Amino acid sequence: MSEESGEPTHRPPRVLGPVDSTTSDRANRWWWDHDAENYHAEHGSFLGAHAAGGDFVWCPEGLREADIGLLGDIAGRDIVEVGCGSAPCARWLAAHGARAVGVDLSRRMLGVGIAAMDADGRRVPLVQATAEALPFADASFDIACSSFGAVPFVADSAHVMAEVARVLRPGGRWVFAVNHPMRWMFLDDPGPDGLIVQIPYFDRTPYTEVDASGAITYVEHHRTIGDRVREIRSAGLILDDIVEPEWPEGFDQVWGQWSPFRGQYFPGTAIFCCTKP
Repeated sequence: MSEESGEPTHRPPRVLGPVDSTTSDRANRWWWDHDAENYHAEHGSFLGAHAAGGDFVWCPEGLREADIGLLGDIAGRDIVEVGCGSAPCARWLAAHGARAVGVDLSRRMLGVGIAAMDADGRRVPLVQATAEALPFADASFDIACSSFGAVPFVADSAHVMAEVARVLRPGGRWVFAVNHPMRWMFLDDPGPDGLIVQIPYFDRTPYTEVDASGAITYVEHHRTIGDRVREIRSAGLILDDIVEPEWPEGFDQVWGQWSPFRGQYFPGTAIFCCTKP
């Protein structure tokens, strides 16, 4: 969940053509390393990043795994969180009986997670790696999950699906939350300007930020709902459900583009629930 004050404001993407995996990894590693402190100052409390035992928040709408149970029974299960950031979700899983491990591209984000775990005494293994090349053996996990981590920030998200399928055991679950694909058409604005279509839904040109020298410092990739379904199926996974959280009544939390105003008109989050046969 990247949209916050001081981070990129979604506007029509720069026409730079395709952005490959190496460029995406380098840019987003730089971005999250440099933004880790600000990100947690603004969103750490909401995410439970510094709470004892962490927390598992699926999306800015405030949907929690404790309430919805998308992962099923986690006690005693081997679980990998892909794009874990500072790992509040992995820490919550461990606190509730899972054997959890977190993977993220950013050393600084992982560092925040290590500091938080030291403070409350919980130890969850954290690994620095790209989601396109998970450093685990085949059939290592019962469950894989990702809450706005990795999937939108890699050039080859189809390969992420294949990697997750590889490390899952038969019958394993893969659940991941991303910006709802239809949000690509609108500016990241929580007010009325965020209701005006600006970008074609089918324009898959990556959104990028660049520094003064022209070097790419942030990349976000768009996939349509159909693209996601095809990625999942191509990896040999079964798509069980797509959860589109409605904005909760009385919930007034604003997170970048997410707001009560916009939430009453269209979804901000899509959660894909998959199973490995």
